[in-house]
Amino acid sequence: MVARTLSVALLGLSGAVVEVEAHIADAIPGFQLIGLPDAALSDAKDRVRAAAANGGSPLPAKKIVVNLSPAALPKHGSTYDLAIAVAVLAAEGVIDHAAIADVVHLGELSLDGRVRPMQGVLPAIVAARAAGHRRFVVPRGNEAEARLVPDVSVETVTSLREALIRHGAELEPQELEAIVPKAVPVPATEVGDLSDVVGNPDAVEALVVAAAGAHHLFMLGPPGVRP
Repeated sequence: MVARTLSVALLGLSGAVVEVEAHIADAIPGFQLIGLPDAALSDAKDRVRAAAANGGSPLPAKKIVVNLSPAALPKHGSTYDLAIAVAVLAAEGVIDHAAIADVVHLGELSLDGRVRPMQGVLPAIVAARAAGHRRFVVPRGNEAEARLVPDVSVETVTSLREALIRHGAELEPQELEAIVPKAVPVPATEVGDLSDVVGNPDAVEALVVAAAGAHHLFMLGPPGVRP
């Protein structure tokens, strides 16, 4: 059986809905993640396996293949963890695959099964809503941000186990401490000056114009790349 759910790929403030497909076969045990994942996302298979085991729903000793579609779209980060986990466990029959097919899942998993808050919940929900999706499951720590988007249904969870129960799994809830994001103080640094920047005149001019007009500015690329 193939089970499917949804997540969101972000690039800056724009996003694209990603279909997370999971297939389980009676073959040599393994976990394969395909669909242009980066290094952090490739590690999701280990986070998902540990979180499922510690949540009382261990993954089967079978061949597991998870595809992130569209396959040509690069995927970054760990916010697909929850979607991958529920898709795999739906393919295994722990939950009904129909219960997650039209739900957008966002959140990183801890090894003990907790769902960590993520960055970019607001633009992710806005992008998915623009694509016609209205049901979301997000980390409890992102609840306030998620509820800023109108005309959507938002459920918050603290653990993978709680998410499975919300989708109809017959499991007893576990008491896990929610991971709530805390403000991290920014250390004081010496104020720089654009006159100290060597080269990149176009980037310097863009920064000056943006600052003068109080405009938003998004710069993408490794340090030293000329625009």
